Amino acid sequence: MKISYNWLKDFIDIPVDIESLSQILTDIALEVEGVEEITSVKGGLKGLIIGEVLTKTKHPDADKLNCTTVDIGGDSPLNIVCGAPNVDVGQKVVVATVGTVLYSGDDSFTIKKSIIRGEVSEGMICSEVEIGVGKEADGIMVLPKDVANGTLASDYFNVETDYVFEIGLTPNRADAMSHFGVARDLKAYFNAHQTPTEYHHQSQFDLNIPNGVKTKISVENQEDCKRYAGVNIDNITVKDSPEWLQNRLKAIGLSPINNIVDITNYVLHEYGQPLHAFDADKIKGNHVIVKNLPQDSQFITLDNVERKLDSSDLMICDENGGMCIAGVFGGAKSGISEATKNVFLESAYFDPVSIRKSSKRHHLKTDASFRFERGIDPNITITALERAVSLILEIAGGEISSQITDLYPAPITHHEVSFNAKKSNELLGQEIPESFVKAVLNELEIDIEKENGNEWTLKVPAYRVDVTRSADITEEILRMFGYNNIDIPSKLNASLVNPTKPDNENIKNIAFNYLSDIGFNETLNNSLTNPKEYTSLKEYNPEEFVNLLNPISNELAILRPDMIGGGLTSIAYNLNRKANTIKFYEFGKTYLKKGDHYKETQFLSLWVAGQRRTENWANQVEPVSFFYLKGAIENLLLKLGFNNISFSGSSNSKYSDVLTIQANKKNLGEIGRISDELKKTYDIETDVYYAEINWDKLFKAVANNTIKYQPIPKFPAARRDLSLLVDQKTQFAELEELAKGAAKGLLTEVGLFDVYEGKNLPHGKKSYALYFILQDETKTLNDKIIEKTMNKIQFQFEQKVGATLR
Repeated sequence: MKISYNWLKDFIDIPVDIESLSQILTDIALEVEGVEEITSVKGGLKGLIIGEVLTKTKHPDADKLNCTTVDIGGDSPLNIVCGAPNVDVGQKVVVATVGTVLYSGDDSFTIKKSIIRGEVSEGMICSEVEIGVGKEADGIMVLPKDVANGTLASDYFNVETDYVFEIGLTPNRADAMSHFGVARDLKAYFNAHQTPTEYHHQSQFDLNIPNGVKTKISVENQEDCKRYAGVNIDNITVKDSPEWLQNRLKAIGLSPINNIVDITNYVLHEYGQPLHAFDADKIKGNHVIVKNLPQDSQFITLDNVERKLDSSDLMICDENGGMCIAGVFGGAKSGISEATKNVFLESAYFDPVSIRKSSKRHHLKTDASFRFERGIDPNITITALERAVSLILEIAGGEISSQITDLYPAPITHHEVSFNAKKSNELLGQEIPESFVKAVLNELEIDIEKENGNEWTLKVPAYRVDVTRSADITEEILRMFGYNNIDIPSKLNASLVNPTKPDNENIKNIAFNYLSDIGFNETLNNSLTNPKEYTSLKEYNPEEFVNLLNPISNELAILRPDMIGGGLTSIAYNLNRKANTIKFYEFGKTYLKKGDHYKETQFLSLWVAGQRRTENWANQVEPVSFFYLKGAIENLLLKLGFNNISFSGSSNSKYSDVLTIQANKKNLGEIGRISDELKKTYDIETDVYYAEINWDKLFKAVANNTIKYQPIPKFPAARRDLSLLVDQKTQFAELEELAKGAAKGLLTEVGLFDVYEGKNLPHGKKSYALYFILQDETKTLNDKIIEKTMNKIQFQFEQKVGATLR
């Protein structure tokens, strides 16, 4: 939100400089994110001086150039080469001296002393378009002869300098969404700190308001429209706004449109009350009706977009249909144009929830909806309306042609809050003088209705929608007292808590540090996702999705049922930007609905794609593989204290190939290669390998783990190899399990060091070359025991999977 310093001074005197004011605003919870000095003319006309042309001669080497001397009030006149056809002796002109920066849109250039066709030029005689004060560009600007030489152009053109504060307004501070609201807070601060400051703005307007109604008003939906006021003004002239009004709007980043629309915008930013002006001659039947239209009614808004209305959209209508989406956006057929002569001016209070839903539904974010949906002051409606009427009469002419109709059947009054002064001080950690507390409450227009010792009953203004509890009152006192003024205690008390073991955060840190150490990058993806991404996955039932009541968009309509989509989106993004080594991990939650209950599950997910390592002279390009990810998972589980880690076959439509991850005989997750169909959804062509570990199950299993250790064996190990012919469907995991069962504790390791599939093998067969490490912790193995053990292993292979020796 932008706040103008000059505009604030219309409300109160400010006894501090800009830097101090920025600090005060931040201290009272209106955080200043930046301050910009602006001028009504870009550059502030710095370096531009009014001068008089003393002499003019033709340039000896250029037909279209003249050599002039110009007196700008200095010790000696300037020599300036000028190409304007209308330059002449005796003219008062605007001169850009050497070093002046001139602006043209976003471009700028600096005036330098130069030699033009052999003649010295010490500046530039300017046209009005070159200095930004007009649109005439055919010749130089000629000023009245009574202007004194040496007059600064900024003084002559009354260039206004202002400072604009960029305030990061929090959503709860609806009361500060205007210059009046910010001034009200500043007044409270200055007065509470013994710097007396009073308002000096108009709150009453001397208007000649006649009797009678010209435009009838009916409110059919009083639940969403709690107050509606309007008045007619006839015989206005729609034209450009005066310079002072345009400057105010430009200062806060608004573009002037015409005087009527500019006035409504001005009052909105002045008082925080949105207004809307209708062309009264376009209101059919002279009847304004606040109601809802049928579902899917068509309505064309000011941006000439045809929109389908929802039956819950509150509309401002006439007898023919909609004229405006209430509190959000006007209609194309009833707006103000240059031909408008009579206006109907609206000022209303709409239900914040209704406006917020309509604004989101139609993707329309306006200054009006921004304020309505946070809650404006319901009791400033008429003040703002009268302020706008007085400005219209002053700027656009005309006369008021009706009384002000104000439909307010159920006035919104102040609300009560119970407050305990003693508990407030305990909460602050410091005793605030009661006199200061009462001064702050008085300045913030919070009345003390009853006072019984430390127990106070307070009446809070309706516009303070964020002050509903005793703690909120304490916060108001604190921000006026100053957060920085709270003393830092000399000691701190803390309770010692015996931590539970194992510590979930510690286990996570071990896992995350390990993955980061081996080259993985942590990601954080959106927990909102598109339900359409799961239509092809049979594992998911759309009825189990957790749908958002008010989604930001259709693409972010549900909470993610799994972790995979966000990672694939990130992979696609990185691949499209030529990242060729992708290793991601993410820790997060998934969400499903089971009947009437919602289920949140924590997962650790890993993705790899592209190359295994960055290409360099010492390493050939090697793509990542399933086995690379499988090894990372095994090592991670070992690091977390698991043993007896295995992988078994599984099925899931997300994968082309998938295994279940098991540790200590518990299923912890899945690992596999993402299916081509799912990759196509994300426009990914390269192979992607994915693993997900159910962290809730893993942590529960970690809690049951005990530390196991054994001494390093004293006796040597023996290695034996087997080359086997097996069926295509046979997996190494099966052979590993059979071998360990047959060896009865002597087998410490089984490895697969060669796989062959191709020519010279029977159909449906493949060749596995395995190594076996045998070791006895109590003695040295002899050949007889080794051969007997290997025969048992070979027999199991033959009997269980039909393997034969090659």
